[in-house]
Amino acid sequence: MSRVCTVCGKGQTTGNNVSHSKRRTRRTFKANVQKVSYVSCGKTVTGYVCTRCLKTVERA
Repeated sequence: MSRVCTVCGKGQTTGNNVSHSKRRTRRTFKANVQKVSYVSCGKTVTGYVCTRCLKTVERA
């Protein structure tokens, strides 16, 4: 699964793990996407949608 939202295009981003001693190592933040079917342009589409778009998109 590519973990990219089909509605807004949100995907993974990068940042740092910061330990107690402030040492930094790289990490990735993955988008919280769910497989749902929704209505787009009058058609029912199945795709991966992030949870922020899940609140606004019309469900089928």
